[in-house]
Amino acid sequence: MKYNLLGNTGLKVSELCLGTMTFGGKGRFAAIGNLGQEPVDALMKRAIDGGINFIDTANVYSEGMSEELTGQSIRNLGLNRDDLVLATKVRGKMGDGPNDSGLTRKHIFQQAEASLKRLQTDYIDLYQIHSYDPLTPFEETIGALDDLVKSGKVRYIGASNLAAWQLMKSLDYSFYNKVSRFVSLQAYYTIAGRDLERELIPLLNDQKIGLMVWSPLAGGLLSGKYSRDEQNKENGRRANFDFPPVNRDRAFDLVDLLQPMAAAKGATVAQLALAWLLHQQAVTTVIIGANKMEQLEDNLKSIDLKFTPEELQQLDAASKLPAEYPNWMLDYTGGDRQI
Repeated sequence: MKYNLLGNTGLKVSELCLGTMTFGGKGRFAAIGNLGQEPVDALMKRAIDGGINFIDTANVYSEGMSEELTGQSIRNLGLNRDDLVLATKVRGKMGDGPNDSGLTRKHIFQQAEASLKRLQTDYIDLYQIHSYDPLTPFEETIGALDDLVKSGKVRYIGASNLAAWQLMKSLDYSFYNKVSRFVSLQAYYTIAGRDLERELIPLLNDQKIGLMVWSPLAGGLLSGKYSRDEQNKENGRRANFDFPPVNRDRAFDLVDLLQPMAAAKGATVAQLALAWLLHQQAVTTVIIGANKMEQLEDNLKSIDLKFTPEELQQLDAASKLPAEYPNWMLDYTGGDRQI
């Protein structure tokens, strides 16, 4: 297992991060997983034994149960809390009241305390906003997060699912007001969906922001369960939770390309899809989730896979985005200023 710096910090996180969306099975997340404490403990132990030190959860996952199960698992396994990098999120709806969602100072403070209690810890390593809140100014949100950092209850702050302009606006605010800045972005990225490369990845590289990848297997389409005719769709997660949206023709074209490559390497399509992300310079960590131990075991093997330059070129050609303005114009006019 490799350990990468998280953005422009000295914090080292494992190149694979254990996602906990399958923990709990309550509410709308029941379609993704409904693991109880015993299987959660088994997955956590295997992940830690495999070198993973980074755990990602969220208050909204199974209405808080994911955090509870994660915190209890750390205790059950006798893990040293300080050896772990524990990440959670705030933004989603956690009650029926008018102030039970969003990124207000009130909601952030309430949910930080609730997450600390559920996780059975006195600090959160990475506290992330789960998405954008159009009703709350960034100044209020970042001010609240900065106060949590200053209090010692949060070590670093991160963002998730933001547009490039939103992230840059927040970074500028932090810079000019000398307050905590986002050190990471958690975002959807996969060989079957490279939209992130248009605006966000250039921004992340420029601003030295870490990239945490969610849904690296395109919601299971690159897991090996699905064929082009989707005959076995009912056996996978997408039968009940068809998310995120994916261009299926494009995805299955890539599956057709990955299958013989995987066979030649004695690997699986899922392992190659994860390994491709680990070969991308902007990626800090890839979040993997599992309902079964064999899924976790399969995913862990991705760190050992290597591609030849020819294979990477072949995969890039098959998956690259079509040119869009202004990118093609910037490429055209910037050719005389390359190092």
